[in-house]
Parts: sequence; C-alpha cells; structure tokens
Amino acid sequence: MSVKYGILTLLFQEKHHGYELKIELDTLLGIKGKINPGQIYTTLDRLIRDELVTSPGMDNQERKMFELTSKGKVELEKWLLEPVPYHTTKEDFFFKWSCARRIHFEQEKKMIEQQKAMIIKEVMELTKLKTEWLIQGDENRYFLITGTLLHLEADLNWMNLVENRMQ
Repeated sequence: MSVKYGILTLLFQEKHHGYELKIELDTLLGIKGKINPGQIYTTLDRLIRDELVTSPGMDNQERKMFELTSKGKVELEKWLLEPVPYHTTKEDFFFKWSCARRIHFEQEKKMIEQQKAMIIKEVMELTKLKTEWLIQGDENRYFLITGTLLHLEADLNWMNLVENRMQ
C-alpha cells in the first residue's frame, strides 16, 4: 500500500485539500481512520518537491489545494503498469488495481496481463523447485512450495475473473 500513489490517484480526478485526501484515501484503502493526517501532509510535501503535485492556492474556505502535474500523471501511469512481486501481498496489487479503476485507467487490461505473466513465471519456477524437493525427500519445503503455488493459483483465478468481467 502506498500513500504516495493513493494521493496521485485521487488528484488525477480533481483538486483536493489535505483532509479530503485523508478521507478519500481511507475509503480507497478500505481501512477507515488508519492513515495518519501527518503522513498525508509529509507525503504531499515530498510530491511537491518532486514536482509530481503542485498547490494552485487556497479554496474559498482558506484550505490549501493540491493538484496533479503532468509529471505526476506519468509517474502514476508508470507505477500502475509495474507488476507487483508476489513476495509482497495480493493486497498490494489489489490496491494498485483499485487505483487504476478509480481513474478509469485505459491500460487496466495490460496491467492485469503483466501481473498474470509475472505470476505464471513464478509458478513455473516454483513447480520446478517443488519437483526437485520432492525427489530429494524434503517434505517441509515441498509443502511450503505447494502452499505458495495454491495461493498463486487463487490469484490467477481472481485475475481471470476480473479480466472476464472487463470484456
């Protein structure tokens, strides 16, 4: 989960002030009240420093507004297309996918295809290891790999379901 990319996603659609970003980010992540407001403002400062976000001024209630720059849009789209390594969690990809859907990302299908390709590659490598460990009689590693493969299979099934709904 990345506060940085969550903020970029929200600013992709429209300008926001800090508290709006906090509320919307909590909703996007599905973890109401977990994001510290200080974390939002610290991240915004870094995003401004990196020229991914700018502040066009205040709204009519004297709240500082933030908006996405073109460089920020490029950064967000680049991040959306990077597959999430399996050793993190499916929730990382789900967060990224939720961000893509929120902004109606035109390359959502490509994003899912790339993630699936990475998982399939991992499945092939782990299947080879599983066979080697079975031959060597290492049951502990065999069952560990088997469990990981079952998780990967479930992730692939979920992605296929999503992909089928997109068509």
